[in-house]
This record gives sequence, structure tokens and C-alpha cells, in this order.
Amino acid sequence: MKKIFFLPLLLLSFVACQSQQATTSPTEKIATATVPTFKVPAHYKATIPAQGLPIATDYPYNVDLTNVDGTILNSATTFEKNGKPTVVLFWLTTCYPCGLELKALKEKYPKWITEEDFNFYAVSTDFQKNYASFTKRVSESQWPFEAYHDTNKGFSKVIPGNLNGLPQVFLYDAEGNIVYHKRKYRTGDEDVLFEKIKSLK
Repeated sequence: MKKIFFLPLLLLSFVACQSQQATTSPTEKIATATVPTFKVPAHYKATIPAQGLPIATDYPYNVDLTNVDGTILNSATTFEKNGKPTVVLFWLTTCYPCGLELKALKEKYPKWITEEDFNFYAVSTDFQKNYASFTKRVSESQWPFEAYHDTNKGFSKVIPGNLNGLPQVFLYDAEGNIVYHKRKYRTGDEDVLFEKIKSLK
């Protein structure tokens, strides 16, 4: 009877040990990660994964971008910080709601830009293997705003929420602070966005 009782205890001890190893190993790796030299804005804390640092965690970041011509750029110099509000829309070529939102924005953007002065960037978060789909979509759509491909999926490492669920829209004020964020798309969301832009005067 003692042997039968001892065997389950031995098994439980082994499972607990394995569980402890599984939970402590990633922590040890994170503890040894390179500490970033930049200051993390207060509203970003606890949202940035340890992998892939250091990437600047405030606008305009320093994430590699590729345009439709295949030129590698960087958001630090491509995204303007010029005292104007900035909209960054993250999308996927395989995301149907993303297509609906981009279509709605294409129709309204030309009028908006005559009323308000702001920056607008559409960033594809497609995997590198889908870069051709990105270039095809941009070329066919003829959007009146700039579009880029997130070359190494760097934005998912620094954007609050890690871009879980697309499309996502972030509105930054003149100082580069996030003042509005929207996930997914419903008809009329674009009008709410424009009202938010107009409120940043």
C-alpha cells in the first residue's frame, strides 16, 4: 500500500519540477536581455516585450520600412515629427476589414487634408513572404496617402498591445503622444477619427 501511495507523489514532484523549469527559463532569458538606453514613456510600460530590444518605444520609433519600390527606409526619418497630428494605420493584405477601412479612408482623405493639416501613414504588417501582395495592393489601390511595409515586423514589439487584432489606428498629437487608439473597423469609424484629428488644435 505504501508503494502505491508513494508513486503518485513521485510523479507529482516530477511534474512540479518540470513546470518550475518551464516558468523560470524565459524569466532568466529576459533578465539577461540587453537593457535599452532610451527612456520608455510612462504610458508604454508593461506593454513592451523583452525580445527585439532596443527599438525606440516612442514616436517616430526606429523601425525598418520598405516602400513599394523595394527601398529600405526607417520610421525615425520617414515618419515626420513636424508639429502636426499623425495617424498611423496598421493593416494586412489578407484582412478584409482592413480593406474596407482603407477604401473608406481613400474616399475621405482628399477632403480631410484640405480642412486639417496632419500626417497619415498606412503600414502593412504582412510577413516578408507576402511583400509582393503588399506592393500589388498599394499599386492597384492608388491611395492618396503613404503606404509602407513593416520589413521585420518591428512595430509589434513596441506598439501598445503588440498589434493584436487588425486593423488598428493610432492618432498621435504634435508631441508624439498617443491620444486615440481604435482596433478593428466599423462603418463610420473614419469619421470618428477625423473628429479626433480636428480636436487637436
